[in-house]
Amino acid sequence: MKGNNTPAVTAILAETVPPRTKPSNYPEPFYSRMAGREKRQLGDVFGLQNFGVNLTRLQPNSASSILHRHSKQDEFIYILEGTPTLVTENEELLLSPGMCAGFPAKGIAHQLVNQTEQVVVYLEVGDRTKGDEGTYPNDDLKAVLGDDGKWMFTHKDGRPY
Repeated sequence: MKGNNTPAVTAILAETVPPRTKPSNYPEPFYSRMAGREKRQLGDVFGLQNFGVNLTRLQPNSASSILHRHSKQDEFIYILEGTPTLVTENEELLLSPGMCAGFPAKGIAHQLVNQTEQVVVYLEVGDRTKGDEGTYPNDDLKAVLGDDGKWMFTHKDGRPY
């Protein structure tokens, strides 16, 4: 970054952004369920504050996240390579390159699962609304986005992990 908060770059090859060093923020036993997921935080390279953009790669038999929904954050995905399965509370849909999906805050819980032998690559975009909470209908997990922009995880009854 330059001294006036202007990013030092204006355009890059997305694949040159190093993957996130920590594959997941989830506590165990959920952390290990994210094996095979790689995120490149593209929005951070440009100093974006209001929304994040990730170039995400899912190896075979891996998942984008745990089935979840947000209280305030909208999410959007765009499939670049591969054929992931979009899993929601209501259905499973096979996606392919060029397809996209959006998830309004307080909408249906969702996740992508790569059930194929090919790598899946997609863009995910989400806002960074303060006070957002993540709920996980199939797991004893709750997430709250802190003022510092970091997720804090507890059991559904409030006990810390």
